[in-house]
Order: sequence, then C-alpha cells, then structure tokens
Amino acid sequence: MTDAHVTPRFHWFLPPRGESMAPGPVAREREATTEHGLVDFLTEVALAAEQAGFHGALTPVGIGCPDPWVLCSAIAARTEHLSFIVALRPSLQSATLVAQQADTFRRLHDGRIILNVVTGGNPAEQAGYGVHVPHDERYDITEEALQAIRPLLQGEQVDIEGRHLHLVGAQLVEPGTSRVPLFFGGASPKAVEVAAAQADTYLLWGEPLADIAERIGTVRTAAAAAGRELDFGLRIHVISRDTAEEAWQVAADIQSGFDAEAVAAVQQHKASMDSVGQARMGALHGTELPQDVSDLVVGPNLWSGIGLMREGVGTALVGSHDEVAERLVEYAELGIDEFILSSYPHRDEALRVGREVIPRVRERLGSTAPLAAEA
Repeated sequence: MTDAHVTPRFHWFLPPRGESMAPGPVAREREATTEHGLVDFLTEVALAAEQAGFHGALTPVGIGCPDPWVLCSAIAARTEHLSFIVALRPSLQSATLVAQQADTFRRLHDGRIILNVVTGGNPAEQAGYGVHVPHDERYDITEEALQAIRPLLQGEQVDIEGRHLHLVGAQLVEPGTSRVPLFFGGASPKAVEVAAAQADTYLLWGEPLADIAERIGTVRTAAAAAGRELDFGLRIHVISRDTAEEAWQVAADIQSGFDAEAVAAVQQHKASMDSVGQARMGALHGTELPQDVSDLVVGPNLWSGIGLMREGVGTALVGSHDEVAERLVEYAELGIDEFILSSYPHRDEALRVGREVIPRVRERLGSTAPLAAEA
C-alpha cells in the first residue's frame, strides 16, 4: 500500500477498452478483452497497480471510451486502497451534477477520488456531444464550472450568474468531508490562465526536461499572480527492463509493428484537433514513420514513437530500471509531484514498474522527498 503523504506519488493508467500489447487508436486497444470481461480485466489491472504500490489510476473521457464515472465506480468497489482519477469535461454536463457525482463517489468509496478536468481538444468530437464552441470559450466554460464544483464539494451554497453557467441556490445535501483534488490539463495560454486560478495540480505530458522546466515556470508565475501555488503532475509511458538494450529492443519491436498507412491516418486525425498539447506532442515525432527507433529519441531515454499511433501523451522513458528511475528523479527535482505512468501490457507492466522502478526513485530521493500538504 502506498503512503499517500509522500511525494512524488505514482499512478497507473487503466486502458478504457481493454488490454493491448502496443499503442494504437483507442478503438483498437481491445485485443484481448471482450465487453463482458472488461470490468474483470480492468479490476485485474487496478489490483496489480494497488499491489505494486501505485496511489491512483487514471482513465480517460471521450466518445470512444466507456463512461469513466460508471467504470471507475465499478472497479473501485472491487479494490481497497487505490484512488481513481476520474476524467470529466465541464462543457458536457451540469457543474452541480458533477459535484453530486463526485460526492457520491467519495462517500461510496472512502474518498478515493481525484477529478481530472479535461476541457477537450477535438472540435469534431465535441460536436458529437452537441458542444459547438471554440477553444478558448471551452476554457471559459471550464473556469465557470470549477468556480462552482469546488465550493459545492465543500458543502457551500453556490449562486453564479456567468456567461455560460447560471446557478441559483445550488447546494449538496450532507456532502462528504474528504478533500477532492482537482487535476487539470491544457497547454494553451488560456488553459494556463484557468489552471492558475482553479486547479490543484497542473498535468503535463512528457517532454524533454528543459521544456518541462519552462512550462512549470510559466504556470508557477501565472499561479503566483493569482495568489496561488500549484502542484505538478507528469503523464508519460515507460519501457523499463533489466538492461537498456532489452528496453530499446522492446521500443524497436513496437515501432516495427506500426503500419505507415495507419500512422498517416492517426496523424491526419490529430491534425484536425485544436489542442496545443497535442501539437507539442506532434512536434516531437513528426508525421512520418522512420526506419530506426533512434530517429525518435528526443532526449536522454526519451522516445516519442508512441505518439505516431496514439493521441494524448506520445512519449516514453526507455531504458534500464536505473536509467528510467534516474530520469523520473530529474523530473521530480523540477517540481513534479505526481507521475501517471503506463506501459504495454498494462497489468504485467504495473507489477514490473512497481517492483523495479518506484523503489529506485524512492531510494534516490531518500529523505529529501517532501511531504504533501494533504493526502
């Protein structure tokens, strides 16, 4: 069981449509799992993460995924300690209903919930949900929603008359008392502005150290201007083996399994998005499928190949257990408090990373690991 008060904290990823051996579009990440077996499989991944010492598990939100609230609640009922990082898009539902759902979850599952606020970066997908607003306006909606969700979870009455949200006498009945942390992702200037004012933890996708340092500095400055301090989290894949040669062979095998036509289709889809974070990922791998795995190395032990076949985070730390641990320590020393990791296959790699990587990170950070302000 993880110590919730020690940072950095480690979280794992729950693949929303089942197991896969390599990255691919969400709709294809279900090779070994039937619909009937999905909850059983995800429970196995969650139990592996729990056993391996991870604090929480992330599952995404999107039209290609099962609903994260329903899925996470079903799996939480089968686990004991793991927290669930439930993704939500404020533009898709009532802020009061979101607070009600989060409060119900924390009361049913002993407070094991973190909200991951995802504004959405795909206009076509948003249109499928009936939301037809441009990028920055979506963040305006997010900000108004968060102005309501946090105080509602704290038991306060909320009255708001904003441009997008008009609440009159909103209040939860006898809500729980445990804190519900707010994670937040978004790389655009508008996203940083909203995060600085509303988020608890600002999430980044894996980029080279210098870029992460620059972005943390930007967000810290914006938060300070708002009179606040934020924690930081990093979402990244890992390929960790006993030796660097073994790890890079795994990466090479993954890349050799990519089909040029499929890569082109994924990149065309990603080009239609208005996500600044996705554009930053794209700049790390380009749109062509190279011959050699080394062509996509963008920093020490940092490989961008996964982004060729997958939206969202597209980078992985690749190397020996010691090398991967050392790179994670470097990010932690920049100020990363939360790591959300994943690898293929998800269940077996949760156990491997928990056994081989997390202890090495803890050992390197030693007693210098700061204590989190709250669980």
